[in-house]
Amino acid sequence: MATLIHPTAVIHPGAELHPTVQIGPYAVIGDNVKVGPGTTIGAHVVLEGPTEIGARNQIFPGAVIGSEPQDLKYDGTTTGVKIGDDNRIREYVTINRATGAGEATVVGSNNLLMAYVHVAHNCVLGDSVVIANAVALAGHVHIESRATIGGVLGIHQFVHIGRLAMVGGMSRIDRDVPPYMLIEGNPSRVRSLNLVGLKRAGMTATELGQLKKAFRTLYRSGYTLTQSLEHLDLLSDSEHLQHLRRFLQLSQMEGRRGLIPGRRTKGLHVEGF
Repeated sequence: MATLIHPTAVIHPGAELHPTVQIGPYAVIGDNVKVGPGTTIGAHVVLEGPTEIGARNQIFPGAVIGSEPQDLKYDGTTTGVKIGDDNRIREYVTINRATGAGEATVVGSNNLLMAYVHVAHNCVLGDSVVIANAVALAGHVHIESRATIGGVLGIHQFVHIGRLAMVGGMSRIDRDVPPYMLIEGNPSRVRSLNLVGLKRAGMTATELGQLKKAFRTLYRSGYTLTQSLEHLDLLSDSEHLQHLRRFLQLSQMEGRRGLIPGRRTKGLHVEGF
């Protein structure tokens, strides 16, 4: 174990590290930190607990994970960070603990968080999410699996971003991003289906055709959201369309931000906006 830990690293006796964990110079590992097998921790990384990190993660120099939330409501209660397997957490990424006793900020598996990404308290990231450089997630943001977030942008608190969505760089994201869509701009608008991402994900021609019909219904028909949902019910009952309908319905619940509209004023009129 000693051969894998640089002599300048500072490790609290209460930390639990798998014998295969590698730790670089001047890293600081605090109490109640658990790190799984094959994980590498770069120089000057700071890990504070309670934090659980899975297997084969790469944490690059300067990252800070598990520090207190930047939330005036935080009262010092025990909260945590939970990170899955096979993530790449690049230079100077910050991931804060949750606000609220027993709650956690959660990062799934196989994600890429590029340099200077900030993940605030109570955020939830699925699997295979890519977040480009200098993106700031406010509290309680939820990003579903296989979404891609372009660089240098901010995401408002309580925003949900759907699976396989693509958010263009330097956009303003202040409302929910529907699954499978491509969004960009300030103010941000739904521009099209994320066709490149959907094809790379292995969707069949039939599945793509169904989503194209759904897109036209939502953003080219002039229907309200309620009318669009009624027409979507007439389309195929595929798993992707079920997920899209469910996401759109939940976006109207109390506490949600509502939906980012389409690029045409007549497309997907969302009640209340």
